[in-house]
Amino acid sequence: MPDRHAELTTMLRTLKLPAMATAFPDLALKAAKASLTHEAFLYELVQAECVQRDHHRITRLRRQSGLPPDKTFQTLKLDRFSPAIRQQVERLQSGDFVSEAINVVAAGTPGVGKSHLLAALGHELVLQGHPVFWTPTASLVQRLLAAKRDLRLPQALAQFDRFACVILDDIGYVQHDRDEMEVLFTFLAERYERRSVAISTNLVFSDWNRIFKDPMTTLAAIDRVVHHSVILDLMGMDSYRAQEAIDQKQKAKPAKDGTTLSLGDTQPNA
Repeated sequence: MPDRHAELTTMLRTLKLPAMATAFPDLALKAAKASLTHEAFLYELVQAECVQRDHHRITRLRRQSGLPPDKTFQTLKLDRFSPAIRQQVERLQSGDFVSEAINVVAAGTPGVGKSHLLAALGHELVLQGHPVFWTPTASLVQRLLAAKRDLRLPQALAQFDRFACVILDDIGYVQHDRDEMEVLFTFLAERYERRSVAISTNLVFSDWNRIFKDPMTTLAAIDRVVHHSVILDLMGMDSYRAQEAIDQKQKAKPAKDGTTLSLGDTQPNA
């Protein structure tokens, strides 16, 4: 008698269905004990394969994204943000904006959490199966500039088409020369109304001339970014990094006799 168990395992793996090959013995036993129909058994078997494939896909997307692993919604203090911002973020978490090629701009002074917010949004998109790419703006510019020098700029730009959203971190910190400004503008123009871009910036739009130098290019860049966009205005917020430094200092405040008092202590350590 042929070993049907071994044959079935081999056939499933040949068909590139490894989860089904692993799960079918236990599921078959479960189906027999519960008197499941053939359809119900097949449903659970196929579901096991789909779940594993989704897991592998998310793992691959997260690895390719370049997202900071610790900057998620679990580590983001959303209660620091205004109700209006939290409402905007809640809508963005659905991921619908990427299917409509809508951009996101988080503008605020250093330390308010704009980069963390966009990274957390990127992680949420990955969990939904959307390809995302996170990069410092300066790194993107240098990558495109090198491609332009090698006469490969169109190919380099096309490589980013596979990402539903490209997150450009700190667009306002780098002072670009004309060649760098041109490739950045070309990148934004190429994605306009086709793919989403999420941008963190410490500059209000009226100061974007520091990035693009030429007034007409600045207006054209802002127009392409803002036309279909969600603006997260964080300019009025205080720096959470500065507040954390103050909190840490208070937690280790020295007592008069030279010992250290934590916030929970009522008297010096004995």
